Amino acid sequence: MSSTKTSWPEVMGWPAAQAVTQIATDRPDVAIEVLPSGTSVTPGFSSERVRVFFDGTGSVAATPVVG
Repeated sequence: MSSTKTSWPEVMGWPAAQAVTQIATDRPDVAIEVLPSGTSVTPGFSSERVRVFFDGTGSVAATPVVG
């Protein structure tokens, strides 16, 4: 399914909650993890996960991607 969205560069700088809403709308089939920037995470790819990293202001700090 090449039309399935796998990254959300447009949410960079958005409030994390707003980004989560957008990602959930686009991909209701994935689990979304919301984490502070710099958090250590378990390595490995998961096609059922999107991680949203936010900065000290609560804004998205890195492009969320499936993985």
